Amino acid sequence: MMLTINERKNQKGFTLIELMIVIAIIGILAAIAIPQFNAYRERGYDATAQSDAKNFYNAAQLAFSDDPDEAVTADVDGFNASDGVDVDVTDGTMDGLTATFTHSSGSKTYTVDFNGDITSAESGS
Repeated sequence: MMLTINERKNQKGFTLIELMIVIAIIGILAAIAIPQFNAYRERGYDATAQSDAKNFYNAAQLAFSDDPDEAVTADVDGFNASDGVDVDVTDGTMDGLTATFTHSSGSKTYTVDFNGDITSAESGS
């Protein structure tokens, strides 16, 4: 049966062109949003490593107040590294404390020294 012009006007739905335009817009938005989302996640991982550096320094200072001659390690009482954070204590003495913190999914390495100063560098440099 052939539809008359009046019957055809009452049909509801989207044309193929309208659907293609919507899909193109969604694709453009995804191309913008996904890289930004990944950058936010990376910054979050870096913030976790930086926070661990601060927490380690505080725990080390507590340990030094109990015994200034004892060297600290990554297992110092009062400190637990976050999941994915690699801790490397190169000097655990009170006067030379140096430790680095890197998250496995982050882009920066944080180093804390005996003064509590935290510096950052791009991982791998």
